[in-house]
Amino acid sequence: MSGLNLIQTIFNMKETIVKRFIGYAKEYTTSDPASKTFPSTARQLAFADKLVEELKQIGLSEVIKDEYGYVMATLPATTNEKAPVIGFVAHVDTSPDFSGENVNPIIRQYEGGTIQLNSKIALSPDQFPDLLTYLGEEIITTDGNTLLGADDKAGVAEIVTAMEYLVQHPEIKHGKIRICFTPDEEIGKGADHFDVAKFGADFAYTLDGGERGELEYENFNAAMASITIQGRSVHPGAAKDKMINAIHVGQKLDSMLPAEQRPEYTTNYEGFFHLISFDGKVEQTKMMYIIRDHDRNLFNRRQEMLTQACIFLNDEYGEGTVALEMEDQYYNMREKVEPVKHIVDLAEAAMIDVGVTPIIRPIRGGTDGSRLSFMGLPCPNIFAGGHNFHGPYEYVPVNSMVKAVEVIVKIAEKAVGHC
Repeated sequence: MSGLNLIQTIFNMKETIVKRFIGYAKEYTTSDPASKTFPSTARQLAFADKLVEELKQIGLSEVIKDEYGYVMATLPATTNEKAPVIGFVAHVDTSPDFSGENVNPIIRQYEGGTIQLNSKIALSPDQFPDLLTYLGEEIITTDGNTLLGADDKAGVAEIVTAMEYLVQHPEIKHGKIRICFTPDEEIGKGADHFDVAKFGADFAYTLDGGERGELEYENFNAAMASITIQGRSVHPGAAKDKMINAIHVGQKLDSMLPAEQRPEYTTNYEGFFHLISFDGKVEQTKMMYIIRDHDRNLFNRRQEMLTQACIFLNDEYGEGTVALEMEDQYYNMREKVEPVKHIVDLAEAAMIDVGVTPIIRPIRGGTDGSRLSFMGLPCPNIFAGGHNFHGPYEYVPVNSMVKAVEVIVKIAEKAVGHC
């Protein structure tokens, strides 16, 4: 391809992905952790229906939406050479942590300094220094009233754009490619009904990472703990030796866990206890923790520490005062990906080939890929490009989305004869 044609191709790709992402971002797809249905909101199904039609229009085959709202499609191979079946996965829902309704994406040329999103909200490099990485680039921000939804609408847009590009360029040799868009990832249920056998890929990548260059194959082991403390309410004037204030018991429980092992004090491979809710009354108090650690042994020890704290309080206040329910959520994908580390090496080589510096580090969280890896589909995570997820400060550089498309295309191309 000549230099002029290459420039034109990149320009067209940028125009295409910006338009596609903005259209997706405006779709209201927030998931609901309180819902008893799957997916948790009908609005995700509505967006899935639109994706089905779009995938058919760009020329993919075997396009389906199943009863649970998973959208799957196939890009047939363009070569008879040996190649693995590669999957690319992204999620359609946005986080319930902040409003995802009436999203108004704004394209800006970032020339430095603070961006005033609205009269109350500003995006400043003083609070978000990564912003300075994108001096002179186009970025897409919120208007300060909602999240943006780059997590993970950017990933969805990048996969669709990459598939469209490969359809339009059949001269690029690649094996069979499968794609899937999942619901309810943000509430930890994205892989609940994922049919790995039907998907039929040898391995896959989620496009659900952050800044340009992120490549991740380690994540937290994760558990959720629900604690109910039963107090004894007595008139305070006659409470001596009778009252059990469930609020104080809850505070005591929290103080028994190491304060330095909270999210605000930890980084890199350090795990934590995170108190995410505290609904306190004298008669009854309810607490919710999430427990995280990259190391499985340390993760188990954290669970045991919380268990022993509850036992201690029951000994002090009476059996049945503190009731603990704890459930594992997902595990560190490294355990399943490391034996097939060549799939990480493939993505790393693809990034280098398209001029992206790989940033290989652990995820301080989880993705659909962590659960899929334990379901038999090894699934590292690749950058989608966004920053400051789950709030009004979220933004995504346009060039990062373009580079993610290029990485997907290059992975498909390099995989021929590679694995």
